[in-house]
Amino acid sequence: MVNVNNISKTYNKGAVKAVNDVSFSVEKGELFGLIGPDGAGKSSIFRILTTLLLPDSGGATVAGYDVVKDYRQIRSSVGYMPGRFSLYPDLSIEENLHFFATVFNTTVAENYHLIEDIYVQIEPFKKRRAGKLSGGMKQKLALCCALIHKPTVLFLDEPTTGVDPVSRKEFWEMLKRLKQQGITIVVSTPYMDEATRCDRIALIQGGSILSINPPQQIVTAYPSPLYAVKATDMPRVIHVLATHQPPFNSYLFGEYIHVDMPGMGDQEAVQVLTDVLAKAGLDGIEVNPVTPTIEDCFIKLLTT
Repeated sequence: MVNVNNISKTYNKGAVKAVNDVSFSVEKGELFGLIGPDGAGKSSIFRILTTLLLPDSGGATVAGYDVVKDYRQIRSSVGYMPGRFSLYPDLSIEENLHFFATVFNTTVAENYHLIEDIYVQIEPFKKRRAGKLSGGMKQKLALCCALIHKPTVLFLDEPTTGVDPVSRKEFWEMLKRLKQQGITIVVSTPYMDEATRCDRIALIQGGSILSINPPQQIVTAYPSPLYAVKATDMPRVIHVLATHQPPFNSYLFGEYIHVDMPGMGDQEAVQVLTDVLAKAGLDGIEVNPVTPTIEDCFIKLLTT
Protein backbone atom coordinates (compact mmCIF):
# COMPACT_ATOMS: atom_id res chain seq x y z
CA MET A 1 0.00 0.00 0.00
CA VAL A 2 2.96 2.33 0.59
CA ASN A 3 6.28 2.13 -1.23
CA VAL A 4 9.07 4.59 -0.51
CA ASN A 5 12.17 4.44 -2.70
CA ASN A 6 15.30 6.41 -1.79
CA ILE A 7 13.54 9.68 -1.01
CA SER A 8 15.53 12.66 0.23
CA LYS A 9 14.46 16.12 1.34
CA THR A 10 16.56 19.14 2.34
CA TYR A 11 15.72 22.58 3.67
CA ASN A 12 17.54 25.92 3.72
CA LYS A 13 19.09 25.39 0.28
CA GLY A 14 20.47 21.99 1.22
CA ALA A 15 21.89 23.01 4.60
CA VAL A 16 19.48 20.80 6.54
CA LYS A 17 19.00 17.21 5.37
CA ALA A 18 15.64 16.23 6.84
CA VAL A 19 15.21 12.94 4.93
CA ASN A 20 18.27 11.04 3.76
CA ASP A 21 17.79 8.29 1.13
CA VAL A 22 14.88 6.62 2.95
CA SER A 23 13.24 3.44 1.66
CA PHE A 24 10.53 1.24 3.17
CA SER A 25 7.23 -0.41 2.29
CA VAL A 26 3.96 -0.97 4.12
CA GLU A 27 1.69 -3.93 3.37
CA LYS A 28 -2.10 -3.79 3.12
CA GLY A 29 -3.72 -3.95 6.54
CA GLU A 30 -0.44 -3.39 8.37
CA LEU A 31 0.11 -1.07 11.34
CA PHE A 32 3.52 0.42 10.59
CA GLY A 33 5.38 2.79 12.91
CA LEU A 34 8.02 5.44 12.28
CA ILE A 35 9.77 5.74 15.63
CA GLY A 36 12.23 8.49 16.46
CA PRO A 37 12.79 11.72 18.41
CA ASP A 38 11.73 15.21 17.36
CA GLY A 39 13.66 16.35 14.30
CA ALA A 40 14.31 12.82 13.06
CA GLY A 41 12.49 13.40 9.76
CA LYS A 42 9.15 11.72 10.50
CA SER A 43 6.91 14.68 9.65
CA SER A 44 8.77 15.42 6.42
CA ILE A 45 8.23 11.82 5.28
CA PHE A 46 4.51 12.07 6.14
CA ARG A 47 4.15 15.34 4.25
CA ILE A 48 5.77 13.81 1.19
CA LEU A 49 3.50 10.74 1.33
CA THR A 50 0.38 12.90 1.71
CA THR A 51 1.51 15.14 -1.22
CA LEU A 52 2.10 18.27 0.88
CA LEU A 53 5.84 18.28 0.05
CA LEU A 54 7.81 17.28 -3.00
CA PRO A 55 10.88 15.08 -2.47
CA ASP A 56 14.20 16.40 -3.78
CA SER A 57 15.00 12.93 -5.10
CA GLY A 58 13.58 9.41 -5.08
CA GLY A 59 9.95 8.48 -5.35
CA ALA A 60 6.99 6.98 -3.52
CA THR A 61 3.57 5.50 -4.17
CA VAL A 62 0.52 5.31 -1.92
CA ALA A 63 -2.25 2.83 -2.79
CA GLY A 64 -0.61 2.49 -6.20
CA TYR A 65 -0.61 6.25 -6.91
CA ASP A 66 2.55 8.28 -7.46
CA VAL A 67 2.97 11.04 -4.85
CA VAL A 68 3.94 13.59 -7.51
CA LYS A 69 1.88 12.68 -10.59
CA ASP A 70 -1.25 11.39 -8.86
CA TYR A 71 -1.57 13.82 -5.96
CA ARG A 72 -5.31 14.37 -6.52
CA GLN A 73 -6.10 10.66 -6.24
CA ILE A 74 -3.96 10.32 -3.12
CA ARG A 75 -5.60 13.29 -1.40
CA SER A 76 -9.04 11.82 -1.99
CA SER A 77 -8.16 8.30 -0.87
CA VAL A 78 -5.98 8.73 2.26
CA GLY A 79 -6.66 10.02 5.74
CA TYR A 80 -4.13 12.35 7.34
CA MET A 81 -3.93 13.48 10.95
CA PRO A 82 -1.07 15.99 11.26
CA GLY A 83 0.97 16.51 14.40
CA ARG A 84 -0.74 19.79 15.25
CA PHE A 85 -4.49 20.04 15.82
CA SER A 86 -5.72 21.33 12.46
CA LEU A 87 -9.51 21.33 12.69
CA TYR A 88 -11.65 24.46 12.91
CA PRO A 89 -11.62 25.62 16.56
CA ASP A 90 -14.74 27.79 16.17
CA LEU A 91 -16.83 24.92 14.79
CA SER A 92 -18.42 22.35 17.07
CA ILE A 93 -17.57 18.65 17.05
CA GLU A 94 -20.50 17.76 14.80
CA GLU A 95 -19.92 20.77 12.52
CA ASN A 96 -16.28 19.79 11.95
CA LEU A 97 -17.28 16.22 11.20
CA HIS A 98 -20.03 17.18 8.74
CA PHE A 99 -17.72 19.70 7.06
CA PHE A 100 -15.03 17.10 6.35
CA ALA A 101 -17.63 14.60 5.15
CA THR A 102 -18.93 17.21 2.70
CA VAL A 103 -15.42 18.02 1.44
CA PHE A 104 -15.01 14.36 0.47
CA ASN A 105 -18.50 14.18 -1.06
CA THR A 106 -19.86 11.75 1.51
CA THR A 107 -21.96 11.85 4.68
CA VAL A 108 -21.39 11.00 8.30
CA ALA A 109 -24.16 8.39 8.12
CA GLU A 110 -22.56 6.60 5.15
CA ASN A 111 -19.33 5.80 6.97
CA TYR A 112 -20.50 6.01 10.57
CA HIS A 113 -19.53 2.37 11.13
CA LEU A 114 -15.85 3.39 10.82
CA ILE A 115 -16.00 6.01 13.57
CA GLU A 116 -18.78 4.67 15.80
CA ASP A 117 -16.48 3.30 18.54
CA ILE A 118 -14.62 6.62 18.68
CA TYR A 119 -17.50 9.04 18.18
CA VAL A 120 -19.68 7.63 20.99
CA GLN A 121 -17.00 8.87 23.42
CA ILE A 122 -17.29 12.49 22.27
CA GLU A 123 -20.93 12.59 21.12
CA PRO A 124 -22.19 13.92 24.51
CA PHE A 125 -20.14 17.05 23.76
CA LYS A 126 -21.01 17.33 20.05
CA LYS A 127 -22.20 20.95 20.41
CA ARG A 128 -18.94 22.06 22.05
CA ARG A 129 -16.46 24.05 19.97
CA ALA A 130 -13.40 22.09 18.95
CA GLY A 131 -11.08 24.74 20.39
CA LYS A 132 -12.55 24.14 23.86
CA LEU A 133 -11.92 20.38 23.91
CA SER A 134 -9.32 18.59 26.00
CA GLY A 135 -6.26 17.10 24.30
CA GLY A 136 -7.71 13.59 24.30
CA MET A 137 -11.06 14.72 22.87
CA LYS A 138 -9.34 16.79 20.16
CA GLN A 139 -7.38 13.68 19.23
CA LYS A 140 -10.55 11.57 18.92
CA LEU A 141 -12.31 14.23 16.83
CA ALA A 142 -9.30 14.57 14.51
CA LEU A 143 -9.24 10.80 14.01
CA CYS A 144 -12.97 10.76 13.20
CA CYS A 145 -12.47 13.51 10.60
CA ALA A 146 -9.53 11.62 9.05
CA LEU A 147 -11.68 8.48 8.76
CA ILE A 148 -14.99 9.91 7.61
CA HIS A 149 -14.33 9.33 3.88
CA LYS A 150 -13.22 5.69 4.37
CA PRO A 151 -9.52 6.07 3.48
CA THR A 152 -7.44 3.19 2.15
CA VAL A 153 -4.38 4.37 4.10
CA LEU A 154 -4.40 6.35 7.34
CA PHE A 155 -1.40 8.57 8.15
CA LEU A 156 -1.12 9.67 11.79
CA ASP A 157 1.76 12.02 12.58
CA GLU A 158 2.60 11.89 16.31
CA PRO A 159 -1.08 11.55 17.27
CA THR A 160 -0.45 11.02 21.00
CA THR A 161 2.07 13.80 21.64
CA GLY A 162 0.95 15.92 24.60
CA VAL A 163 -1.91 13.56 25.47
CA ASP A 164 -2.37 12.00 28.91
CA PRO A 165 -1.39 8.32 29.41
CA VAL A 166 -5.02 7.09 29.63
CA SER A 167 -5.95 8.78 26.34
CA ARG A 168 -2.77 7.42 24.74
CA LYS A 169 -3.78 3.89 25.68
CA GLU A 170 -7.34 4.41 24.44
CA PHE A 171 -6.03 5.79 21.14
CA TRP A 172 -3.90 2.72 20.44
CA GLU A 173 -6.86 0.48 21.23
CA MET A 174 -8.82 2.41 18.60
CA LEU A 175 -6.04 1.86 16.06
CA LYS A 176 -6.09 -1.86 16.82
CA ARG A 177 -9.81 -2.00 16.01
CA LEU A 178 -9.32 0.01 12.81
CA LYS A 179 -6.59 -2.38 11.71
CA GLN A 180 -9.03 -5.26 12.20
CA GLN A 181 -11.27 -3.53 9.66
CA GLY A 182 -8.52 -3.78 7.06
CA ILE A 183 -7.32 -0.17 7.11
CA THR A 184 -3.59 0.28 6.51
CA ILE A 185 -2.14 2.57 9.18
CA VAL A 186 1.16 4.44 9.18
CA VAL A 187 1.85 6.19 12.48
CA SER A 188 4.80 8.16 13.81
CA THR A 189 5.68 8.67 17.45
CA PRO A 190 8.59 9.80 19.63
CA TYR A 191 7.40 7.45 22.39
CA MET A 192 9.48 4.28 22.26
CA ASP A 193 7.01 2.33 24.44
CA GLU A 194 4.36 2.70 21.71
CA ALA A 195 6.55 0.85 19.21
CA THR A 196 5.52 -2.54 20.58
CA ARG A 197 1.92 -1.91 19.44
CA CYS A 198 2.97 -1.86 15.75
CA ASP A 199 3.36 -4.85 13.43
CA ARG A 200 6.66 -3.44 12.16
CA ILE A 201 8.64 -0.33 13.00
CA ALA A 202 11.30 1.79 11.35
CA LEU A 203 13.70 3.39 13.82
CA ILE A 204 14.75 6.76 12.39
CA GLN A 205 17.26 9.41 13.43
CA GLY A 206 18.79 12.32 11.53
CA GLY A 207 16.66 11.58 8.50
CA SER A 208 18.03 8.05 8.10
CA ILE A 209 16.47 4.66 8.83
CA LEU A 210 18.48 2.70 11.41
CA SER A 211 16.45 -0.52 11.37
CA ILE A 212 13.15 -1.91 10.04
CA ASN A 213 11.72 -5.02 11.70
CA PRO A 214 8.94 -6.26 13.98
CA PRO A 215 9.51 -4.79 17.49
CA GLN A 216 10.20 -8.16 19.12
CA GLN A 217 12.75 -9.04 16.46
CA ILE A 218 14.61 -5.78 17.10
CA VAL A 219 14.68 -6.48 20.84
CA THR A 220 15.77 -10.10 20.35
CA ALA A 221 18.66 -8.95 18.17
CA TYR A 222 20.17 -6.80 20.95
CA PRO A 223 23.81 -7.93 20.80
CA SER A 224 24.98 -8.00 24.44
CA PRO A 225 23.80 -8.56 28.02
CA LEU A 226 22.31 -5.45 29.64
CA TYR A 227 22.30 -4.45 33.31
CA ALA A 228 20.46 -1.85 35.39
CA VAL A 229 22.70 -0.12 37.92
CA LYS A 230 21.71 2.05 40.86
CA ALA A 231 23.39 3.50 43.97
CA THR A 232 22.75 6.25 46.50
CA ASP A 233 24.72 8.92 44.60
CA MET A 234 23.59 8.59 40.97
CA PRO A 235 25.57 11.55 39.53
CA ARG A 236 28.72 9.94 40.90
CA VAL A 237 27.75 6.54 39.45
CA ILE A 238 27.51 8.16 36.01
CA HIS A 239 30.96 9.73 36.47
CA VAL A 240 32.57 6.51 37.71
CA LEU A 241 31.24 4.40 34.84
CA ALA A 242 32.13 7.03 32.23
CA THR A 243 35.71 7.56 33.46
CA HIS A 244 36.55 3.91 34.14
CA GLN A 245 39.28 2.49 31.91
CA PRO A 246 38.17 1.02 29.66
CA PRO A 247 34.94 3.09 29.91
CA PHE A 248 31.63 1.28 30.16
CA ASN A 249 28.95 1.83 27.53
CA SER A 250 26.38 3.32 29.90
CA TYR A 251 23.48 5.79 29.82
CA LEU A 252 20.79 7.07 32.15
CA PHE A 253 17.51 5.16 31.89
CA GLY A 254 14.83 6.42 34.27
CA GLU A 255 16.05 5.99 37.84
CA TYR A 256 18.73 3.51 36.75
CA ILE A 257 21.79 3.51 34.53
CA HIS A 258 21.85 0.84 31.82
CA VAL A 259 25.21 -0.73 31.12
CA ASP A 260 26.31 -3.05 28.29
CA MET A 261 28.60 -5.89 29.38
CA PRO A 262 29.55 -7.85 26.23
CA GLY A 263 31.25 -11.21 26.59
CA MET A 264 30.29 -11.76 30.25
CA GLY A 265 27.83 -13.98 32.04
CA ASP A 266 25.41 -12.48 34.54
CA GLN A 267 27.35 -13.49 37.65
CA GLU A 268 30.65 -12.10 36.35
CA ALA A 269 29.11 -8.87 35.04
CA VAL A 270 27.26 -8.17 38.30
CA GLN A 271 30.46 -8.79 40.27
CA VAL A 272 32.58 -6.55 38.04
CA LEU A 273 30.15 -3.62 38.19
CA THR A 274 29.61 -4.01 41.94
CA ASP A 275 33.38 -4.04 42.58
CA VAL A 276 33.99 -0.93 40.45
CA LEU A 277 31.32 1.06 42.25
CA ALA A 278 32.28 -0.22 45.70
CA LYS A 279 35.94 0.75 45.15
CA ALA A 280 34.72 4.26 44.32
CA GLY A 281 33.10 4.42 47.77
CA LEU A 282 29.49 4.19 46.66
CA ASP A 283 26.75 2.76 48.89
CA GLY A 284 23.40 1.11 48.23
CA ILE A 285 24.66 -0.57 45.06
CA GLU A 286 22.14 -2.48 42.93
CA VAL A 287 23.12 -4.35 39.75
CA ASN A 288 20.50 -6.46 37.98
CA PRO A 289 20.24 -8.03 34.51
CA VAL A 290 17.40 -6.51 32.46
CA THR A 291 15.63 -7.26 29.18
CA PRO A 292 16.35 -4.57 26.56
CA THR A 293 13.53 -2.28 25.45
CA ILE A 294 13.04 -0.61 22.07
CA GLU A 295 14.65 2.50 23.56
CA ASP A 296 17.75 0.50 24.53
CA CYS A 297 17.93 -0.86 20.97
CA PHE A 298 17.58 2.63 19.53
CA ILE A 299 20.41 3.96 21.69
CA LYS A 300 22.57 0.96 20.76
CA LEU A 301 22.02 1.59 17.04
CA LEU A 302 23.01 5.23 17.50
CA THR A 303 26.28 4.35 19.20
CA THR A 304 27.46 1.56 16.91
